[in-house]
Amino acid sequence: MNLWYVIVDLLPFEWAEPGKMLFMKNALLAILVISPLFGLLSTMVVEKKMSFFSDALGHSAFTGIAAGTLAGFADPSWCAVALAICFALLFTWVSERTNLASDTIIGVFSSTAVALGIFLSTIGGRSFTKFNTFLVGDILSVTPGKISLLAIILLLIFLLWLGSINQLTLSAIHPALARSRGIRMWQQEALFNCAVAVVVTLTMTWVGLLVINSLLILPGATARNVSGNLRQYTSLSLLNAIFAGLAGLMVSYYGGTSAGASITLILALCFAATFCFRGKTAS
Repeated sequence: MNLWYVIVDLLPFEWAEPGKMLFMKNALLAILVISPLFGLLSTMVVEKKMSFFSDALGHSAFTGIAAGTLAGFADPSWCAVALAICFALLFTWVSERTNLASDTIIGVFSSTAVALGIFLSTIGGRSFTKFNTFLVGDILSVTPGKISLLAIILLLIFLLWLGSINQLTLSAIHPALARSRGIRMWQQEALFNCAVAVVVTLTMTWVGLLVINSLLILPGATARNVSGNLRQYTSLSLLNAIFAGLAGLMVSYYGGTSAGASITLILALCFAATFCFRGKTAS
């Protein structure tokens, strides 16, 4: 972290002065790690038409936080990660064994998870207000230890991406053809869903449950408007996520707003701009 602080000290901002506002410098590094995670995963979330899956995972993670707090764990986030992974695997298993549409299955899991989370967090007449921070998020509370963990996860997901991008894309576009090519659909789906579960759970505290779903949709949706091939699609989604993350953090700092909401609004503006650009080129 010391090397990172030395680098940030060179930036022309008052909060970047040496020895000052380390929380802002930590938040900047966290954005540079979190944004690529969302940018990569967003492309497959959009292609697989699983826009509300991350929202359902957020609800299951919230349930895990409530369960971990009720059990007295010092860090309930690990309980949330475990529950979110179980949720993702169970969702994959049910999806393979039913004719119901994925949005219906997501709705069933999501409503159950949020109800269970509220039930656990209010059991015994407890107040729900202490969980409000998970709804809005606070990127300035991120610690160097959690940033290191997210960096490791980013590396693992990037390696997963390099090894599975073609199979994931084919399974999303044409499942029957993917099966005929010998692609193990269940394993691919389960691995991808677990990756989304871990990212959503670990970043929910800093981004906020209310907007985390947007961060997994808008980068890919924006890139989809103007990309002509898979390489452009992935690259533009990554760049869009990083740009919105950095710009949103600056807006949050100088405007005193929620970082998650600021990032989401900038992503929405980028989507609107690329949508209009696509309309002009099409005409």
